[in-house]
Amino acid sequence: MKALIFAAGKGERMRPLTAHTPKPLLSVGGKPLIVWHLEKLAAAGIRDIVINSAWLASRLHHALGDGSAWGVRIVWSHEGAEPLETGGGLLHALPLLGDAPFLVVNGDVYCDIDFATLPRASATLAHLLMVDPPAHSARGDFALGPEGLLHSSGDRLLTYSGIGVYRRELFAHWQRDVAGSPGADATPPTFRLAPLLRAAMTRNEISGEHFSGHWADVGTPERLAALDAALRGKRG
Repeated sequence: MKALIFAAGKGERMRPLTAHTPKPLLSVGGKPLIVWHLEKLAAAGIRDIVINSAWLASRLHHALGDGSAWGVRIVWSHEGAEPLETGGGLLHALPLLGDAPFLVVNGDVYCDIDFATLPRASATLAHLLMVDPPAHSARGDFALGPEGLLHSSGDRLLTYSGIGVYRRELFAHWQRDVAGSPGADATPPTFRLAPLLRAAMTRNEISGEHFSGHWADVGTPERLAALDAALRGKRG
């Protein structure tokens, strides 16, 4: 199995920290956010890793190189000066990910899940790791039904963790599924994953599971500091 780590975003809510440092290189618990992922992927036996880049790409490339320092092989999916959002970025990286299901991880989250516990294949087009909505979020994203399928609405909405197993077939009709989304008609296309996932949910093609371990979305300097304190506290 290969993995894709999203690392191209500008991290605008993290300014001034991200003015000169790519968000995934910000340190928590004594190491950059993205290094936590690299180490956990290697431990799970996932060693072929694609990382997308755009904002401050040269700093990211210089810091991580070919991945050999962590026992992995990194291939870069460079998007240019402007990031292509999650959907456009994944579409751009597809030629590097092969035909088998692959793991996708947001570079700006922390999660203590063992990646080896996620399915290496899925009967659905994507299998998403869902968490309880964090305190800073007004509501969740998708509802997890008793049959293990995700739905756009429901009595209890969970939050997408930014971690999931995907199949390239999710993009078979991407132009139809994201029609009308801002940037979808641009060259190269720039769009988010959410509309694509919601379209597939109407066809019962997205599954999920609920994770109750430690997860954090590092969206602001305050959340970064809180996660850093929590991780250092565990080590202490």
